[in-house]
Amino acid sequence: MSRTSQIFFWVPNTITALNLVCGSLAVFFAVDGQLGWAAIFIFAAAVFDFLDGFSARLLKAYSSIGKELDSLADTVSFGLAPAAIVFTMLEITLFGKNQPIQEIEANWSQWILLFTSLIIPVAGAFRLAKFNTDTRQTEQFLGMPIPANAIFFASLALILELGIRQNVVPLILNKYTILAAIFCCSFLMVSELPMFNLKFKNLKLKENALRFLFLGVTLLMLLFLQIYALPLIIIWYVLLSAISYLTGMN
Repeated sequence: MSRTSQIFFWVPNTITALNLVCGSLAVFFAVDGQLGWAAIFIFAAAVFDFLDGFSARLLKAYSSIGKELDSLADTVSFGLAPAAIVFTMLEITLFGKNQPIQEIEANWSQWILLFTSLIIPVAGAFRLAKFNTDTRQTEQFLGMPIPANAIFFASLALILELGIRQNVVPLILNKYTILAAIFCCSFLMVSELPMFNLKFKNLKLKENALRFLFLGVTLLMLLFLQIYALPLIIIWYVLLSAISYLTGMN
């Protein structure tokens, strides 16, 4: 392997490592109760997750190591990190504050509720393992991609930190809302629901109608709802994928 090829080989892997670093920082901040920073680092990890694949395609620097490294990084950044956010959100919901885990005074049912957050990384790991071994997912996804799961929970955390509509806070910091989100997102990740990807091979309207529709409505939501649009965009993506599957749209 030439020196240039070696450099190209390490470019996407280095970017993937930055994904892992951001995901790890998100876990640290989430456990410390800094949900806004945790959300920001999850979004940064998502950017690096896009860039590592883009750079690998651009430089033709594919490798089995890169594929495995990417899955390991995604498990942390998009599985464990959102779980840490959810754990802290449940802690605040139940006890009104964030505190070191050894200082939490909870009964057995509250502990079970807190640790339901671990369903997220478990489902995420299954999602990644399935994606890596499933040849049916070259043109579309089967189940919700794990970055979408992380972006959804990171969006809720960002709204809690930066949102100005206080009437939204009780809706998010509600144990039933959080539990529903945990089980719905986890189920969607391991489901067989076909979901379209956002890769444009060309700009033909007929071949990209779903993508254009998704992006158009997404832009409108961001324009009118701003930060509050972020979790709704993930819901919109899931709904549009389901509608497409049930109606046979391409």
